[in-house]
Amino acid sequence: MPKTSNVFARVEPELKSEAEMVLNQIGLPMSSAITLFLRQVVLRRGVPFPITIPQKPKSLEDMNEDELDIKLESGWNDYQSGNVRPVEEFFDEMERDYSL
Repeated sequence: MPKTSNVFARVEPELKSEAEMVLNQIGLPMSSAITLFLRQVVLRRGVPFPITIPQKPKSLEDMNEDELDIKLESGWNDYQSGNVRPVEEFFDEMERDYSL
């Protein structure tokens, strides 16, 4: 079926740019991604993914000793396996995801 209808949406420029970068990496044009999303809305009769409010990480004051030990051990294991990233990237993500 020929495409004869337009969809116009206002989004934050940074969000659009970040999404385009990801979509370009997988070879999917923005218009195809939007079409894919809309098809899934129709097929599933709703939004095709859960919509939730992210949980803020627990503060040190809210953790008991066992929880803190588990977090520290997990971090140490990540470090040893090379699963690390620059601290600036981490804080940018925290600010974006949790409005901190």
